[in-house]
Amino acid sequence: MEGRVSAATDDSARRSTLRRGLVLGATLAAAAGAAIITQSIRHPTPSATLLVSGNIEAHQSLLSFKQIQSRITELPFDEGQWVEKGTVLARADDDDYREQVVLGESQLAARQQELASAAQNLLAARKTVLADEAESAQKWADYTRYQALWQEQVAAQQTRDQALTSAKQSTAALERDRALVGVAMRNVGAAEANVKAATDSLRLAKITLDYTVMRAPFSGVILVRNAELGEAVQPGTPIVTLADLDHVWLRAYLNEVDLGKVGWGQPAIVTADTWPGRHYTGRIAFISSEAEFTPKSVETHAERVTLVYRIKIDVDNPQHQLKPGMPADAMIDLTWTDHRRPGIGNGQAVIH
Repeated sequence: MEGRVSAATDDSARRSTLRRGLVLGATLAAAAGAAIITQSIRHPTPSATLLVSGNIEAHQSLLSFKQIQSRITELPFDEGQWVEKGTVLARADDDDYREQVVLGESQLAARQQELASAAQNLLAARKTVLADEAESAQKWADYTRYQALWQEQVAAQQTRDQALTSAKQSTAALERDRALVGVAMRNVGAAEANVKAATDSLRLAKITLDYTVMRAPFSGVILVRNAELGEAVQPGTPIVTLADLDHVWLRAYLNEVDLGKVGWGQPAIVTADTWPGRHYTGRIAFISSEAEFTPKSVETHAERVTLVYRIKIDVDNPQHQLKPGMPADAMIDLTWTDHRRPGIGNGQAVIH
């Protein structure tokens, strides 16, 4: 009897231990699951980003002389050199254009003299009118007196008639001189117009002279020197190609299946093999609306038959470490949402 009781007691103890083990195992499994979930929240998985590859490009300006037909007399910079905004990049022979400025200055001086003369003539004409008005008033006053004396038979009729004729002549002279004032005013207006035309012509000559000096429109690096010293150039002939390294961008391509995952303004982290361990911030600035075949330079022949969409990622490059043509990768953040524009982000693409 005692043996049976002991066996029952041992079996109950084993079952209790087993239940405690099962409960402990379930608890540990639940804790491990919670830890995995927490870790996945704190550290996004690779599926939360999209990797694209491409090449760094720079905003480039092909600089040339405007309205200049001359030869290059100064070209102080070579390819690869850094220049600041406003730096003189090239000069053209300006002898002819300086002569145009001198001629313009002479013409302006002559037109100013003509204006001064016309103004003096107008002043003289106005003074003549004032004298005519005074004389005419006096003549008509004399006629009025002689008319009264003639009526009283004190003055002769011939005297009265002569006074009337003199008064009418003074009136005619007054009207003539008033007309001459109008002519003088028109001459002044024409002279002023000539002065303005000469001034504008001189200003244009100076602007054209300034075109003989080419200055850097922004700070950047000279990628290509398209002309040489002493070469004759026409308007629009390329002289230098200037790249803005402060504002570079990554040219990359998206597969059609990934097109709905990106949007304008979406952030990205750009890396380059040339600078391992360094990261550059960027944002998507352009998504092509037309598909194209994958460029030969980035894919194998088998993959080139796939249609892709070109994107542009603007990259901050304050230290000018990224150079045009440099291969680079970008990790696009797929968790980003543009809260300013409903529907953009989380799989809603903006196509330009």
